[in-house]
Amino acid sequence: MKPLRLIDLHEGWQLAEAGEALAAADLAALPDGDWLPATVPGTAHGALLAAGRIPDPFLGLNEQAVRWVAERRWVWRLRFAVDALAEREHLVFEGLDTYCTAWLNGEPLLNSDNMFVPQRVDVSARLMRGVNELLLCFEPALPQARRVEAVHGKRALWNGDSARLHARKAQYHFGWDWGPELITCGPWRAVRRESGAARVADLCCRTAIDVARREATLRVSATLDGAGANCVFELQDPQGRVVASHTVPAAAECHATLVLADAQLWWPNGLGAQPLYTLIARLQGEDGLSLAEDRRRIGLRQLQLVQEPVDGEAGLSFHFRVNGQDVFAGGANWIPDDNLLERITPARYRERVAQAAAAHMNMLRVWGGGIYEHEAFYEACDELGLLVWQDFMFACGLYPANDAFQVSVRAEAEAAVRRLRHHACLGLWCGNNEDYMLAESQGLAGPGVPADRFEARVIYEELLPAVCAALDPDRAYWPGSPFTPGEGAKSSDATVGDRHSWEVWHQQMLPYQLYGTVQARFVSEFGMQSHPSLSLLEQVLPPAERFPESRTMQWHNKAGSAAGPDGHRRLAVYLADNLRVGSSLAEHVYATQFVQAEAMRVAYQDFRRRWQRPGARAVSGALVWQLNDCWPVTSWSLIDSSGATKPAWHAVRRALAPVAVAVRLEAGQARLAVMNGTAKPRELTLQLRVFGWDGQLLDELSTPQRVPALACCETTLPLPAFAVPVVVELCAVDASHTGDAAGGLVARDCAWTEPFRFNRLGPAQLQLAWQGGALSLAVDRPVKGLWLQGEGLAFADNFIDLVPGAPRHVCVQGARPAALQWQALDHPLRAIALAH
Repeated sequence: MKPLRLIDLHEGWQLAEAGEALAAADLAALPDGDWLPATVPGTAHGALLAAGRIPDPFLGLNEQAVRWVAERRWVWRLRFAVDALAEREHLVFEGLDTYCTAWLNGEPLLNSDNMFVPQRVDVSARLMRGVNELLLCFEPALPQARRVEAVHGKRALWNGDSARLHARKAQYHFGWDWGPELITCGPWRAVRRESGAARVADLCCRTAIDVARREATLRVSATLDGAGANCVFELQDPQGRVVASHTVPAAAECHATLVLADAQLWWPNGLGAQPLYTLIARLQGEDGLSLAEDRRRIGLRQLQLVQEPVDGEAGLSFHFRVNGQDVFAGGANWIPDDNLLERITPARYRERVAQAAAAHMNMLRVWGGGIYEHEAFYEACDELGLLVWQDFMFACGLYPANDAFQVSVRAEAEAAVRRLRHHACLGLWCGNNEDYMLAESQGLAGPGVPADRFEARVIYEELLPAVCAALDPDRAYWPGSPFTPGEGAKSSDATVGDRHSWEVWHQQMLPYQLYGTVQARFVSEFGMQSHPSLSLLEQVLPPAERFPESRTMQWHNKAGSAAGPDGHRRLAVYLADNLRVGSSLAEHVYATQFVQAEAMRVAYQDFRRRWQRPGARAVSGALVWQLNDCWPVTSWSLIDSSGATKPAWHAVRRALAPVAVAVRLEAGQARLAVMNGTAKPRELTLQLRVFGWDGQLLDELSTPQRVPALACCETTLPLPAFAVPVVVELCAVDASHTGDAAGGLVARDCAWTEPFRFNRLGPAQLQLAWQGGALSLAVDRPVKGLWLQGEGLAFADNFIDLVPGAPRHVCVQGARPAALQWQALDHPLRAIALAH
């Protein structure tokens, strides 16, 4: 028997509009001039864009100009040569988006209607030596979904066309409040030929960790498809050395137990390293040669979702415990990083996840209106220590639960769980995004409402947990986000489970300064909008539309309600409440990003400071909506679609630092908080300086502060009433440091007299000097929100508050420029030369 060969079928594809042709012969006979080069994985939009047949849908108002693509039928064609045939031949389609009929050599091959269900077809009797022809015909998704909706009924939803609820397709493709309507189709994931007599059809590993003894017990199982002599299980350490192995006779199901002493434990970002082992199941023939194998990289860690009483408060905590240590989950929500999914390369996944890790995040939530992400995303999270909260793909709707829909969902869920369950990063399976909230808004769930009113409950509370229990029983499952357990409970309960705190921006449009009043046990969504970078806007806006109130600017802000788009109005309110804003696009970009950064600083600090101590984990997670963008848009993201980090990214990075501080001005006092996310207690000195906005030092205080490991402490210092606007700088200095305070600086924060619109900061003299890969920054009077820009430069810190005194130093990656651009509150964008 020959070893299994995996042959990618990615080259040589062509695309044509199918028109009314239905039969394979008619599709294959389309005129040669109708066919365009196409890529696989790919989409019709991507092929047409590459061929110059459509404009870039991300530019200007072009989204409207390309809508016709989603209304047509499209056919992919591949002619591929086969030089030799094995005992068994299969074609594998990792993802077909969405309503697809396939033919091989003119004979029907498959019908698919779920984007998330891989297809594997035995073609042993149909594949030929020589040239074979594969055809894939995709029906337009929205008309198909509307036909299903006509049978099963229209249902309530937020975002997009109601027919999307009946289509097992990425829901954001139908339009969302941060993304365009681009209803793609095509073979969006790999297509390959599997040629061989046998394969390892599945590999599963359940791991038990004795943390104290650093011992791991791995119960492994493999499902074999085809004949062989033995199945060898092998575990390699992170350096590639075999540290455990076991051989059993080959059978349909093979099992073994591997025991590893001195195990290297996997930790979330900030708490330790992320060593990854490789688990291999290898099917051998009688001669000992390998016929097929499967290999998975795994991390050895103990992970629990803990819900226990909170001292002095109602309800239960909702926090994660890794290797016996409680973890505050600071992170973000993840959406697909592009509308044309084929453009998200492994390198781009790695870049985005690395940006999250660099902001001291330790969790990303894969949101339920997107996709089960590419393996590269989860591999990056494994390697960089980002826990993943994984939604199943349901979002903001009353989904059906008819028999056919449930059959499709079960196949989808089983495929997703089997593919992802080995990842160390995977922390939680979650049934949906905001479907319980929507059901409550329609009177179908909540206090006093019978459980059977909410039809999809059978999916979230029976079908999906059953799949997880059968295929991944050691990982927690949560029915929805947000969700509150208990019959008739409301999903907005702040004392149990997770919560989406949208009283800021949505709902009451609370001032962001009040984030502390909308905290919850785990805040899995919250956020504030801002524009993307000025450079990105200048790429997508026509020159005549480059002003804040333009039609195209509003088109690139999808936020709205049932009454229509209103994101621009909400932005205007938050700007008017806090700042004086100039009329230029540059000033408007800075102002919205300023407000977002301040909002995120307040939110993360106020949530994290409630992570007090064991038994008092009142708030245990904060996941901002959202980390990234799929196109150039005004949204809640910390990183725009060009990959540029906004000021808010830096605010979050500081708030989630291993040791962080927060200061608030209150009547007669300053309230101070110190957050220690490390596994060691810290002895600190808290130093407080008060400046008038003219630069005069008005007061100076200090106090010692011991902060236990993985805990937060709060204290107050008295302050007199000041007749002028002030800025209060709080510095945490290592108590053992004997040199200058700057050398022992651990963390820093500033509080200002607000709202900023009532007072004007006078002109400050900013001095910048380049000192061997770092910038030295000094001012003669306070500067709020200093934003530095330089082509090809990456600043280790940015959007900085400066006060007079010793210079601040910021490390910079990139060659020394002759000048930089900078702006700050009450200081418009300008260039400044660098001193040596």
